[in-house]
Amino acid sequence: MMRRIGLVFALAAGLTPASGEQPMKVLAFYSTHAEGDHVEFAQQAAKFYAERAAGRYQFETVTDWSELNARRLEGVQVVLWLNESPGNAAQRAAFERYMESGGGWIGFHGAAYNDGGTNWPWFVRFLGGAVFYGNNWPPLPGLLTVDGGSHPVTRNLPASFLSPDNEWYSWRPSPRANPDVKVLLTLAPSNFPLGLKDTIRSGDVPVVWTNTKYRMVYINMGHGDKILTDPRQNRMFDDALLWVGKPH
Repeated sequence: MMRRIGLVFALAAGLTPASGEQPMKVLAFYSTHAEGDHVEFAQQAAKFYAERAAGRYQFETVTDWSELNARRLEGVQVVLWLNESPGNAAQRAAFERYMESGGGWIGFHGAAYNDGGTNWPWFVRFLGGAVFYGNNWPPLPGLLTVDGGSHPVTRNLPASFLSPDNEWYSWRPSPRANPDVKVLLTLAPSNFPLGLKDTIRSGDVPVVWTNTKYRMVYINMGHGDKILTDPRQNRMFDDALLWVGKPH
């Protein structure tokens, strides 16, 4: 049984923990040596969450992935990966134990990148079986459709909206094929063909989903400096953190 950790937070912005309760702890990891556009997003996202933390949760960033260990994760309700994932076996093992024990995770964009050389079968299963297949280039806006608007992560979004410029990833197999996965946002077919140099021409392209066996959300947005320019999408990022941070 998953360990019940974290505090129950309402999704309405501005709500503070009850008197005597410890605030939710959020620990964000990112690399400063990743692709430039991924570093730029991570730095903006770190500022975004830090500004929203006051009175609602404790927020800290880490750029040293060696801190992804059992001691550092103790008492942390949500781990964010803003632009990368761990490549070290000890760090991966610590994360697996954390998630299998009821921890919370949100990964953005490059955090879920995996291919034949990744050699982390647990992580592929954690993502619902999704393996990177392709992308568009250059970064372009995408019309997104909401799958199941009643979900706490997406219930404040319209049925569809235009998301800012991003390098969108496609996956084979699609995570939607996994019965444990709940897809929350999908790249609308009307976008296709999407791209100039590299093109997504067709197919099912989920961009936000949760594996319901865990407290987790993957968010494909995270490339460049325009991701955080849409207030509706920003609200979803906020709602995702508060949802992942509470016991399910």
